[in-house]
Amino acid sequence: MRDFRNYDIWMDSMTYVNTVYDWVNNFPKEERFSLSSQLVRSAISIPSNIAEGAGRKSSKEFARFLEIALGSCYELETQIIIASNRKYIIGNIDKEIGELQSIQKRISGLINSIK
Repeated sequence: MRDFRNYDIWMDSMTYVNTVYDWVNNFPKEERFSLSSQLVRSAISIPSNIAEGAGRKSSKEFARFLEIALGSCYELETQIIIASNRKYIIGNIDKEIGELQSIQKRISGLINSIK
């Protein structure tokens, strides 16, 4: 069994969860149960699926959960773009998306290395 805490990608995705929480704290109240909730769920899903997959016995199962985490990354990227278009996230959105895309690439690399 693998220790998910030892994966840099898990640590980085945990940091990204905190970033998303910081963003949604500044969203309008009417977004509390829609876009902000979806952003948080997507962000939480990334390290959660990495951790769950690491607990599986086979590499095939681990890869499956990494693929789910990767899907959550793409979902989160779309939601960030929507939030930015709505002017809910202010600042250098390209930098933020770049960090998320780095996580996506690293998850893809990990998937390829264990298949």
